[in-house]
Amino acid sequence: MIYQKKEGVPQFECTEYAEKTKDYVVLIPIINEGDRIIKELKRAYDADIADYADIVICDGGSTDGCTDEKKLKKLQVNTLLVKQDAGKQGAQLRMGIWWALERGYQGIITIDGNNKDSIENVPDFIRKLEAGYDLIQGSRFVKGGKAVNTPLVRLISVQLIHAPIISLTAHQRFTDTTNAYRAYSRRYLEDERVQPLRDVFMTYELLAYLSVRATQLGYKACEIPVTRSYPKKGKTPTKISFFKGNSELMKILVKNAFGAYNPK
Repeated sequence: MIYQKKEGVPQFECTEYAEKTKDYVVLIPIINEGDRIIKELKRAYDADIADYADIVICDGGSTDGCTDEKKLKKLQVNTLLVKQDAGKQGAQLRMGIWWALERGYQGIITIDGNNKDSIENVPDFIRKLEAGYDLIQGSRFVKGGKAVNTPLVRLISVQLIHAPIISLTAHQRFTDTTNAYRAYSRRYLEDERVQPLRDVFMTYELLAYLSVRATQLGYKACEIPVTRSYPKKGKTPTKISFFKGNSELMKILVKNAFGAYNPK
């Protein structure tokens, strides 16, 4: 089924392999992740994650075969959403969030599709949502979390730049703010003072914005321990280029700190 573009939501194709079965959904934004997303889904399969939440792929238009229907269905993927419009991660997440809210989920967990994160921890996010938290940030830096082979420059930039700025903006301390492994309650996402479905969120703006808006509005937020693992050798699995990507992130952080993304 094709959903036409509407304000704040890109045009996308939806292929449902199964009906809604859970109150919670895991949204996995990907583009050409190759074997990495398959390995991640196999880990989810082995950990029975589909018993806790529906698994949904938010594809940006992959052409490498990683969204092969037989593979996805075998690994208990509930639905495949394919963006057919402009934008990167932010647009993929807006697509997924709109669809998930329309389908009636009470909470949304997001996780990268490059097999760096411990998808086995999804039940921990759900327990926090059920305990009344509205923003749950996964962190490799809190007690119980694990940072495996984190590149030094990434470690420094997160701990000395990104996390302090986000924490100051949010008025609450967070330690792993570039980590897209987090959960949001339905009430937080549907608050008129939040409005995540806006076209201003095209790349990484939405992650920064949703990291701070919850506590600014008095919603309950916390961090839980997760594992984030980088390969010992070879190319670092990331879509953020060293110079251009990081400079864009800094611009987003500054704009976010000054409230540029708050609804007018």
